[in-house]
Amino acid sequence: MFTVRAMVFSLVVLVAFVLVYPTLGSYLATRTEVEQLRAARDAARAQNADLEADLQRWDDDAYVVAQARERLSFVMPGETAFRVVDPEVVVDTAPDGAPVVEPSDGATRPWYATVWESVEMAGDLDVDAEAPGDPADGSTTPGTPPTAPGPGTEPTG
Repeated sequence: MFTVRAMVFSLVVLVAFVLVYPTLGSYLATRTEVEQLRAARDAARAQNADLEADLQRWDDDAYVVAQARERLSFVMPGETAFRVVDPEVVVDTAPDGAPVVEPSDGATRPWYATVWESVEMAGDLDVDAEAPGDPADGSTTPGTPPTAPGPGTEPTG
């Protein structure tokens, strides 16, 4: 059944497989990496073309004027600028021109002003004073855990 010729042939095929397989795996991995690099190169070229087109747009004076009007709200000399403001957000002013301070929900103030106000309120609190509702005799109210006795005191009980 098995001849020497068949055994030699299968041995040659086995040796060829052992020698070729690592090289073939390396070739396929390199080929995949090259495909990915080509795709990245094409994407970079497309982005570069977009940036070049954007740069060329800035050479046009009309584009620069349009961007200044849109982004910075610039107006040409002699023009009158109008700004439409939501009446629910505008702060009223007193007859003397000073703004009227009314309690609000923070819609007219920036977020950092609200944070700073809370910091100032926390700084004005008297932390040494006993909080309202805390019993002066040391007993606990229902729902609060008892405190541990200090050093040198014996627990009552």
